[in-house]
Amino acid sequence: MTATLTRIGKGVGTVVGTMFQAGRDAVDTTIKNVIPFVAFVAFVIGIIQGTGVGEWLANQLSGLASSLIGLLILSVIIGLPFLSPVLGPGAVIAQIIGVLLGAEIGAGDIAPALALPALWAINPQVGCDFIPVGLALGEAEPETVEVGVPAVLFSRMITGPLAVVIGYVFSIGLY
Repeated sequence: MTATLTRIGKGVGTVVGTMFQAGRDAVDTTIKNVIPFVAFVAFVIGIIQGTGVGEWLANQLSGLASSLIGLLILSVIIGLPFLSPVLGPGAVIAQIIGVLLGAEIGAGDIAPALALPALWAINPQVGCDFIPVGLALGEAEPETVEVGVPAVLFSRMITGPLAVVIGYVFSIGLY
């Protein structure tokens, strides 16, 4: 009887200890990696919205959405490795361009069949702002971060236009 109680006590102690350590690790990771990133994102979103740069840039880029070639150019511009991490936080630019494109499609100025390719054209920056945090959460070595961040940024610049073409192919005959 005593041996059974001892085993149960050790098992409960192990589970409680594991849960406690997991909680400590989660809080530590949040304080070291997530909170600074959230502060940075809030700062960038504030600058983009406060200065009007986001709306200005979206108005400049939304004219490209009326053709496949324009959508490909838009995707390359938004996917530029030095621009993606700035456009990514809060998806401010993508939201504004999306609203402008939706209004143009609704008004009949842009063909509805371009809605899917337009969605992919305005979103190649998705996740590019979170790459360093994701690598930090994965406890990547500094050398991995140095190589991994540019690799993902350049891959998004390549896969963005590919997604636009795939979206265009799948929207053929839609309207």
